[in-house]
Amino acid sequence: MSERAAEAFDPTGSHLERLLGRLVDEADRRDGVDVGYRTVDGPVGPLLLAATPAGLVRVAFASEGEDAVLQELADRVSPRVLPLPARLDETARELDEYFAGRRHRFDVALDWQLSGGYRREVLSHLAVDVEYGRTTSYAGLAAMTGSPRAVRAVGTACATNPIPVVVPCHRVVRSDGSMGRYRGGEEAKHVLLELEGAR
Repeated sequence: MSERAAEAFDPTGSHLERLLGRLVDEADRRDGVDVGYRTVDGPVGPLLLAATPAGLVRVAFASEGEDAVLQELADRVSPRVLPLPARLDETARELDEYFAGRRHRFDVALDWQLSGGYRREVLSHLAVDVEYGRTTSYAGLAAMTGSPRAVRAVGTACATNPIPVVVPCHRVVRSDGSMGRYRGGEEAKHVLLELEGAR
């Protein structure tokens, strides 16, 4: 068998990777990919990014488990989930700038379909009203939504935020100044607040 023929039958070789890449590109060109994803590295570890044609739909920490996150996306958004790095180039660039301290607000389009009702309202306020380098309490964020007694619901919205880092739930702390829980873990929350020089 020739070397070229052997490569064509090698299921672990670069030939298979190139073929998969072409198939994914063709599926995207034909609008066959509802959710594209990729991973990026940062000071809080690897992040899985996922986007629909409408925008960024999910940012996940390594602790959440890639397989579990992809299954969640297949169940809740669409089973047509494929690696599609190019769809997330702009998000990856903005995250790099943020982690380098050169970006204080994200401009990428967001797809809010994994958050609804009051949770989405909370996260929308968070994305706009709590600026880089600042923190607020759960009670303070509840007051921003016009429902000052909804502190527990605000906590749930932050804990289930599908787009952490970009939608900065790390900027919400307890009234006593302690960190509170965070989807990426307390250490990741501390790293992000320190990166921003939060006060």
